[in-house]
Amino acid sequence: MSTIDFAIIIAYLAALVIVGFTRRAGKEESAASFILGGRRLTLPAFVATLVSSWYGGILGVGEYSFRFGVSNWLVFGLPYYLAAFLFALFLAGKARQAEVLTIPDRLDAVYGRKTAVAGSIILFLTTIPGAYVLMLAVLARFLFGWPLWLGAGLGVIFSLFYVHLGGFRSVVRTDLIQFGLMFCGFIVLFILLVTKYGGYDFIASALPETHLTWHGGNSGWYIASWYFIALATLIEPAFYQRCYAAKNKGIARNGIFVSIALWACFDFLTTSCGLYARVLLPDLADPISSYPALAVHVLPVGLMGLFALSLIATVMSTIDSYSFLAASTFGRDIIWRLFKIPNKEITHYTRIGLFLSGVIALILALYFESVIDIWHDFGSVATPALLVPLFSAFIGTRRMPPGVALTCILISGGISLLWLLSENWTADSGYWLGIGPIFPGLAASLVFYILGGRRQKAIVN
Repeated sequence: MSTIDFAIIIAYLAALVIVGFTRRAGKEESAASFILGGRRLTLPAFVATLVSSWYGGILGVGEYSFRFGVSNWLVFGLPYYLAAFLFALFLAGKARQAEVLTIPDRLDAVYGRKTAVAGSIILFLTTIPGAYVLMLAVLARFLFGWPLWLGAGLGVIFSLFYVHLGGFRSVVRTDLIQFGLMFCGFIVLFILLVTKYGGYDFIASALPETHLTWHGGNSGWYIASWYFIALATLIEPAFYQRCYAAKNKGIARNGIFVSIALWACFDFLTTSCGLYARVLLPDLADPISSYPALAVHVLPVGLMGLFALSLIATVMSTIDSYSFLAASTFGRDIIWRLFKIPNKEITHYTRIGLFLSGVIALILALYFESVIDIWHDFGSVATPALLVPLFSAFIGTRRMPPGVALTCILISGGISLLWLLSENWTADSGYWLGIGPIFPGLAASLVFYILGGRRQKAIVN
């Protein structure tokens, strides 16, 4: 990379520092203001912050597109569009109408404090952005030659600095910038690729045959499993937080519909660029670096810096969002509920939670070797534990009694955790019975709901 490319990235990092200082939250700011920005999120801001923060796995998308082609859309695209559509249809309006601050607030209102604390701990662990810190470290290693620990450490510091000072408002303001950068970088790369090499005929003539099939060479069961994993969207804290922060339920619902359309457009760009990478760099040793390697191969000075910045901004937008979600869960939902601290101290403990989430994310990034492994392992435990209790807390009047709901969360999550660990205990290093860990946990959760659920009076708030 040239001096101009580095200057573009430095200018971006400097802008983040300025945002942090100019939008600093006061010491006496309320929890509702610090965590949700005063519930004044407009439609453009809602869309920008949701689209950018939910697409942090950009290198994972590049790796999958490089290895398996257009089936990327059926694995990392369509199942998540469908799940987001279900969220918008059934949960977005009800979440905004509930007038709560966090997911555990709703669990508390429906199932009681113990269930809310159990859910809070699970949510805290699943929102720690270890996978995205790892991606940022990989980017830094490829672009700058830094060791993983240095890229991960500096990435965490820059991603959390402005959030620590400004809270949710800083997350939204920086997401507006990062939203523009992520689209701009890939649009420029895609246009240059088509102009220089040609369109569909060029890539179709050089791709492996399976890259243009719906399955990409994978089994139908493998593809289907991602549709169950995508159900984690229905317990996705980033969705709930932005719905809670929206001005009204119409913005919450319509904002998700608009976001789905934008994700589909962005997936077209990323999948297409992944296919070009496979054609132009067929011997690439590390597919996770397919996007930055492609950019180095085709982009001139200046545009290379812009594209590198789009990758960095895409990942950082997710790191800051999920770190803040973990932090607010720690301060508002764990510490506040367990120790009954005054409301005025929630902001202070949220900032402590931000530091804690950054440290744990750094440890996870240095421990795990694969982004996909982090997604899979954490999602396979959290989704079975929370999906049914949380969905039924908003939809319908059939719910489990508090004791049953707590047991459901613990048992369902515990079963999936044991199933996940069984990979280390079997001779062939596979899961028990060859079944993925998400399925037995979901089955157990449904059994609790069917046998233990009963009709109750609807809860509005």
